Parts: sequence; structure tokens; C-alpha cells
Amino acid sequence: MIMSHRILVCDDDDAVRSSLGFLLTKAGYTPNFASRPEDIIKYISEADFDLILLDMNFSVSINGEEGIELLRRIKLLKPSTPVILITAWASVELAVRGIKLGASDFVTKPWNNIQLLKIIETSITLSGNQKNELVPVSGKREKLIEFQAIIGEDPKLIEILEIIKRVAPTHAPVLITGESGTGKELIASAIHQYSPRKAKPFVKVNLGGIPASLFESEMFGYRKGAFTDAKSDHAGRFEKAHRGTIFLDEIGDLTLTSQVKLLRVLQDQTFERLGDANSITVDVRIISATNHNLYSLVKKGSFREDLLYRINLIQIEVPPLHLRTNDIPLLAGYFIGQAVKAYALTSKSISKDAIEWLCNQSWPGNVRELKNIMERTLLLTKGDQIKSDDFIGVQKTGWDTDKKVYGSTGTLDEMEKQMIISTIEGCGGNLSRSSEKLGISRATLYRKMEKHGIQTEKNE
Repeated sequence: MIMSHRILVCDDDDAVRSSLGFLLTKAGYTPNFASRPEDIIKYISEADFDLILLDMNFSVSINGEEGIELLRRIKLLKPSTPVILITAWASVELAVRGIKLGASDFVTKPWNNIQLLKIIETSITLSGNQKNELVPVSGKREKLIEFQAIIGEDPKLIEILEIIKRVAPTHAPVLITGESGTGKELIASAIHQYSPRKAKPFVKVNLGGIPASLFESEMFGYRKGAFTDAKSDHAGRFEKAHRGTIFLDEIGDLTLTSQVKLLRVLQDQTFERLGDANSITVDVRIISATNHNLYSLVKKGSFREDLLYRINLIQIEVPPLHLRTNDIPLLAGYFIGQAVKAYALTSKSISKDAIEWLCNQSWPGNVRELKNIMERTLLLTKGDQIKSDDFIGVQKTGWDTDKKVYGSTGTLDEMEKQMIISTIEGCGGNLSRSSEKLGISRATLYRKMEKHGIQTEKNE
């Protein structure tokens, strides 16, 4: 049951105040109203509110600057009080300015009532979490035993698990960032599993693998006859994720045209199938992931700033494996156990020198690469114990053995470069197979080749 939180509705339009007042009262909130800028500041100075709904335009101005100035003053008076901006669709850029100044979120007119209530609930919940911070991370995994699928005890990982516990019960959109192979999908799955939506679908979408020409049909679906090959009605990914969670992986690879289409759906969770004029409204939690720096892409003009602020109310940065080397022995043992079950093998122990060897590698493919090498080594190594030489032997299988892929000297960058060169040569120049062998995506392989100045004919 929702507690009677106090919400201040700031709008000069009588119809808007009346509509919002009815909606909030019905949802169990206690609405208060202010129609003039001077009244807004007076009320906020004299009383505490759990949330403020602030229109960007008042009677003396239509460019939104008055709303921006009011937001500045509100955040000075009550910095911890969440503020949700109300703006027209054409003024989303203005709302992004407001987010940078401390607003929690924004909605556009005409708003979707269900979506607005979710945003309000999420903003109040997250604000309460900030006021009542969780106990500082102790570094002990015992307190977080519910996350059995996420292996490790590194403080950075424990902090991520604490964030998952905090945000999973809310509707907050989450952006997960980090290098390829760090386990971003696992984090997304954990958020879903520990949310009220856990019994509903968890729909994974690799946006980097969907051609721009197929984006609408894949994401929003189509009706029979919408195009030549549309032999029957087809539900899109958003429709399939209704009442559950949609995981938008590789969101940084979307074209600008597709970004615009996605933004409109994220705004009110309403869309139309191709060939159908009827709108479909869904209830979907949004989790996105990327190995790109989206802020850099915004500066370059290849990623929309308004989309960035729509998807990352909460951002989780997953550290690369070389920054959590203490977890490597745990992960190695876990992957051996998994491979033993999957392939019906006899388990093997790992020698001390093998553990040291693992901890000294650069792991450009991160956890995914470690998993691959543990599985291959277990399959190909004789005896009941894995030694460091077994890893080297497995890595050199089918390669030019004159190449010193894993020497004890040289920088991590040099080792990474040599490993990539050797892998490509061992795969006959086939970059798709090379990326699989390295445990990284093809896009990541291209970037690392460019970084190290590796040139070759790209054999797919």
C-alpha cells in the first residue's frame, strides 16, 4: 500500500492541476498545488514535500527558461527533494538541461498516466534510499548470498550487488556499462530476477545485430500484409516483454534514426505495429547496456543526449577483469565446475603456478575469455591437475608456436597485441572465428586492432 506522500503540483493550467490532482489522489498520494512561481518558492520554503511536479512554462514565459530558473531555486532550497519536469515533446532538449541541473526525470505532454505514476514511485523510492543509505559495504560476500550466479568477492562487485538490491524493486531504467565480456547481461538478469517482474518475461535484444531497416519490425512487430514477407501477424520485442523487462544490449550501436524511434517508445511505452494504425501500450522495465562511452558519442553527435538521459536514471559500471584479479581463482574454479557438469568430465584441480599465470594475464575478453580458456584447458589437458604450461599449450594449439603470446616480459598492451596477432594468424585471418576464440565481440576486436595498428584483410 502506497504511503500518503505529499506531492506539490506546479502548473498554471487549471485543467492540468485538476487532472493531476485526481490521478494522484486515486493513487494514494496527497497532492498540493501552486500556479505561480512566487507561490512555488513560498510553499517549498515553508513545507517539506516528497516530490515536486514542475511545469517548464508559466504564463509569463513560453520558452521554458522560467522553469529552469525555478528548478535552480528549488534545488538550492531542497536539494534532496526529487523534481519531475513536465514539458512538451518539442522541448525535450530543455528537459535534458533540467536533468543536468538535478531534476530526477521528465515527462512530456500528453503524458501516459501509468508511466507517470511509475516515474513518481521510482523517484520517491530512490530518494528515500539516498536519505537512508544502506550499511557501508563490508567486503564480505556472506551478506549477499542471494546473488549466487554472480561470482566474486571484489569490493567493486559487492558494491554493484548492493546497487542491484536497491534499484531492482523500482521501475528505474538502468544503464550498464563496461568492456565486452565483463558480465553486463548477468547484471541485467539479476536486476530482473530480484524485481517484482521476475515471473514475467526477460527479453534480451542485441541492438547491434539488428539492421536499421528491420528495427521497427523487430522491436514493434507488424501486421499481416505490412510488407511482402509479412505472411502473418508478428509481435515485436516490446510486446513480448509486456509486464516484464527488456534488455537492450549494445544500445550504443543504434543509428540516429533508430534512436529517435526508440526514444518515442521509452517516453510513454506506446507504439504501433507496422501496418497497423492502432496504438499498443505496454508495461516494460528498461535495462540497457553498452561497451561504448555514450557521453563521448553524444559529443560526437552519434548518440542522442535526450535518449542517454532517458535510459540512465541509474548507471552501473562493471569493472574489467584485470581490475578484480582477486576474483580470478574463484571464477576459474566455478568455470571448471560448470564445464565438468556440461561435458560429463572428471574434475581437475588448479596448481598454484596456474593460478599465478591466470592472475598475470591482461584478459582483453574479460570474464568471457577466462571462461573459454578454462573450458578448453579442461577438455584438452591430461592428468588430474591443471598447470600453467597447460594454458599456454591450449592457447598455442593450431597457432604459430614461434610467437611468444604469453611471455613473462613486456607490457600488458604488448601481450594483448601479440595474442590478437597470433589468434588471427591461427584462424587464417578469419576475424569472426578470431573474436570467438578470444572471447570478445567482433566490434571489440576491430577496435583493439585499430588501437594496436594491426592490419589484415577482414575475412568474415
